[in-house]
Amino acid sequence: MPSGPDAARASIEAVWRLESARIVGALTRLVRDVGLAEELAQDALVVALQEWPVNGVPPNPAGWLMTTARHRAIDRLRREDRLAVKIAEIGRSAEDDQRTHGAADFDAVLDDDALLKDDVLRLIFVACHPVLSTEARIALTLRVVGGLTTDEIARAFVVPEATVAQRIVRAKRTLADKRIAFEIPPPAERAARLASVLEVIYLIFNEGYTATAGSDWLRPELTHEALRLGRVLAELASDEPEVHGLVALMEIQSSRNAARVGPDGAPVPLLEQNRGRWDGLLIRRGYAALLRAEALGKPVGPYVLQAAIAACHARARTAADTDWAAIAALYGSLARLTPTPVVELNRAVAVAMAYGPERGLEIVDAVAADPALRDYHLLPTVRGDLLARLGRTDDARAEFERAAALTRNERERAVLQSRAAAL
Repeated sequence: MPSGPDAARASIEAVWRLESARIVGALTRLVRDVGLAEELAQDALVVALQEWPVNGVPPNPAGWLMTTARHRAIDRLRREDRLAVKIAEIGRSAEDDQRTHGAADFDAVLDDDALLKDDVLRLIFVACHPVLSTEARIALTLRVVGGLTTDEIARAFVVPEATVAQRIVRAKRTLADKRIAFEIPPPAERAARLASVLEVIYLIFNEGYTATAGSDWLRPELTHEALRLGRVLAELASDEPEVHGLVALMEIQSSRNAARVGPDGAPVPLLEQNRGRWDGLLIRRGYAALLRAEALGKPVGPYVLQAAIAACHARARTAADTDWAAIAALYGSLARLTPTPVVELNRAVAVAMAYGPERGLEIVDAVAADPALRDYHLLPTVRGDLLARLGRTDDARAEFERAAALTRNERERAVLQSRAAAL
């Protein structure tokens, strides 16, 4: 076990990962600027790294960071000659807290669970605001809500650290220039904004579940972070079925991770996985989240439908036990709700498994010319698989070769090249 300075640094890292969103959210409520709040929190983190290894970890680490960040805010604003205006804003916020919660002390504020839940929810909505590009939303969410460093984000997405840093800087500037309010959207806007939040979390999860580039098939740190964000959001927006649907989907999909990679790091297809290695706890958590979504009695959305599909796979003890007809029907419902070529491609796989490769190939060929699939490597992958099952070996080999050329993931490319060679 680490001791002394090493133990202090380990504590700082743990506290920061757990509490950074709460701290940044509380600071943003005070200074009304996400970028400034994140910088102030980082300043407090630097002070902790200097002092805690020497003086020990304080009794209330999160409260210490919050109080230190507040003092840094006042010092910084004094240097920038904006103290009077900002102190007035901080004072008004503190007075509001005192009237509402009985104390303006920041340790007390940090202990107010309801207030901090609202702060984190506001922070998530701001970081995932549609005014930002998708890449910027992902980077900013992982930075200010997830507490990841720019280096961690860059390594996870296999992009230069400078690129991630630029995206975060531009995102903060855009939020400031557009004067995006630090608030939970009003009911009329909430559904659209929530869709943006869920999309960001889903994209983070997908990048971890199947990496688009690089030498790793899985990036567990991203799936774990997406799950953490989803679970937090499910507590904050407990009356939204799509939030529980996304959590259910991620829980069940994550349950397969140990079986999805072979000893050599190569991907293992779903039908070939050792289901005894699937994580039963995550599956049960996924079922529970799916039941919570259904219990709300609201219209079913795409994440709930995808979670129901994942649950069909999880219920099958062996690949042969899979209820492909039910999965094909669920994909049919999903296609009616979100008629995209990617959904149709997935429906084709389920239909082919339930009713034969000819039926699946008809669906694939109907969407093959869609511009959205032009460089999508899974189109030739699926088509190659169906052609191989139909005995059209030469055509199947050509499709696998094309898929191998399109993918940017080295592990996946090797598998596709191997399948082409085997034909």
